[in-house]
Amino acid sequence: MSQITTYSTPANLFSVPDVASNQTPRPDVFLSSRYSPSVARELIETARALVNPRGKGIYATDETPEAIEAVLRGASTGAEKDKQWSVEENRDRRKRWRESAYEALSNEYISGVILYSETLLDFKLAPILQKKGIIPGVRANGELRPFPGSPSEFIVQGLDDLLPQLQAARAAGARFSKWRVPIACTSLVQGLPSRAGLEVQAETLAQYAAISQQAGLVPIVEPDVEFSEDADLARSAEVHEQAIALIYARCLSYGVLLEGSLLKPSFPQPGLKHPSRAQIKPDEIALATTTMISRAVPAAVPGVVFLSGFSFPKNTESITDVFFSGGLASSVATAYLSAVNVLVNSASSASALSRLPPLSFSFGRALQGEAAQHWVKDDIKAMEEAFEKWSRACWVSAKGEGK
Repeated sequence: MSQITTYSTPANLFSVPDVASNQTPRPDVFLSSRYSPSVARELIETARALVNPRGKGIYATDETPEAIEAVLRGASTGAEKDKQWSVEENRDRRKRWRESAYEALSNEYISGVILYSETLLDFKLAPILQKKGIIPGVRANGELRPFPGSPSEFIVQGLDDLLPQLQAARAAGARFSKWRVPIACTSLVQGLPSRAGLEVQAETLAQYAAISQQAGLVPIVEPDVEFSEDADLARSAEVHEQAIALIYARCLSYGVLLEGSLLKPSFPQPGLKHPSRAQIKPDEIALATTTMISRAVPAAVPGVVFLSGFSFPKNTESITDVFFSGGLASSVATAYLSAVNVLVNSASSASALSRLPPLSFSFGRALQGEAAQHWVKDDIKAMEEAFEKWSRACWVSAKGEGK
């Protein structure tokens, strides 16, 4: 992958002529004349590097400052749990936590890290990752607002002025970005998501993906189907398939280079209010997940990195905290990921599952939950061991090799 750290001409995937095309090999895909071959090549190489060699995945550290503080507070015990920190103390604590976490990572298991803008631009921590051969990325999406006429659905802000923000992120070392949208999911009786809700999320993700590539960053589109309601597995899989198919239909309209992008979906699963939730097995999740991916994701997409899950807590005062504090437990997320890859490994050559791209991870809570508990106690050695333990567990699961 190119080692350029600031954006060079051409600064747009769609700009022509491509002044660098005579000096660099063209990518191994057919490009229409509107694409810049040199920029397209870098996007494709970065996207592939994030999911190869198989087993490597992404560590998601893109929580808001408030959510980070909630994570650290939740990991604390005793008097530390109720301690009041000043604004400056909280800022310093966030920075030290991120520095410690990044120093603990191994590029044997982790290919990339998603940073929040504060971590990338203010704390300037991308060089820690770059020195390890880990690719820095940035969270692109803004805050949530209720969807008009459907208070149980949300829209995501942030498209205005997105291009200069992503160009600044690239200059600070980022090589990919991520945009997350929440998708409500209930039984057919309750009727969510609405068609309008699905369409606006697909439109938003497609616009984001095109702008991200214009800035020279690989876009990771993240449709996060929540699981707090009464949908069964079949309904969850159906909603996933509909949402992802719509996203790629809109990406086609915007000319997104699929070979230079990644998908970050949730796992189809029964809602917390459905009676089958307690009995569901990882192999059932795996079959629904891989079938959905084979039907909805174009073959040009070089990889899928699953998120570790999200549900809407009902008693919260902050939409931001709702959006970024959920997730499956580490053991559950890795069990689902392992089952998915075990199934792919056992698929016959005639099966569509044998033709799927690498299926890896982009986990936050599943990687850092235990490590944070040690860090707040200043037990750095135990924190490092926890990161090693869960990073390796995710790596093994992404290869379908068990634990």
